[in-house]
Amino acid sequence: MSRPEERPSVPLDGCSLGGGSLFVLAGPCVLETLDLTLEIASALKELADSRGIPLVFKASFDKANRTSLHSGRGPGLEEGIAMLAEVKERIGLPVLTDVHLPEQCAPAAEVCDILQIPAFLCRQTDLIVAAARTGRCVNVKKGQFLAPWDMRHVTEKCVQAGNERVLVTERGSSFGYGRLVVDMAGLADLAATGHPVVFDATHSVQRPGGADGRTGGDRTLAPLLARAAIATGCVDGVFFEVHPDPNSSPSDGANMVRLEEFGAVLDSLLAVHRALASR
Repeated sequence: MSRPEERPSVPLDGCSLGGGSLFVLAGPCVLETLDLTLEIASALKELADSRGIPLVFKASFDKANRTSLHSGRGPGLEEGIAMLAEVKERIGLPVLTDVHLPEQCAPAAEVCDILQIPAFLCRQTDLIVAAARTGRCVNVKKGQFLAPWDMRHVTEKCVQAGNERVLVTERGSSFGYGRLVVDMAGLADLAATGHPVVFDATHSVQRPGGADGRTGGDRTLAPLLARAAIATGCVDGVFFEVHPDPNSSPSDGANMVRLEEFGAVLDSLLAVHRALASR
């Protein structure tokens, strides 16, 4: 296991992710209104700045892999990217969004600092290569179906496309029907790729399709799993979906952490990270 000072890092405009310091990717699951987006982004920036944590604002313009055809998907590419541009300009945070198709990568990269490959699409070579060729940082989520050691083949696609600015994210593995489990030992395999490792706490507590056509879950378990993941010494960043009123969110409400509780969650994660670093 690498010592903290030996951990890999990825440069972004104005900050660096990794290198022994904990970073955070956080925001709502899907973009809703501009006012709500700016409210969440402003609150997250205040929480992160007061703790000295690099934070990237995360939100999706389209949730293309919904359980039901009738599920809400978001505002779409053009409107969504415009909203994320407002976050960058008015709040001053770097931003991340999902891309689902190769043709979405270039327009998203005009604004977004990180392009995220959803877990279900982590084997889609054309999508990964298109994202990598934008020159933006690429965060690839490990598929629920994929062994952690096979993520090296995914990251190599980015590198061979000319982009070494890669993050790899654990978000749980399929276990029977409607359940996910987290293989904590697998985080060491992800770290062996040589890229910063992110633990996605809120998606790891999902129960896919477990709420009558919607994804269920248990948000109370997300901080617990995040603390455990950080304690392995293999994790460089954490991913949380947060919302002022998760139950009103059109996507993933059961798993999202309440914004008013997120400061305490961050404090608990920092306590574990500092304890590990002081050994």
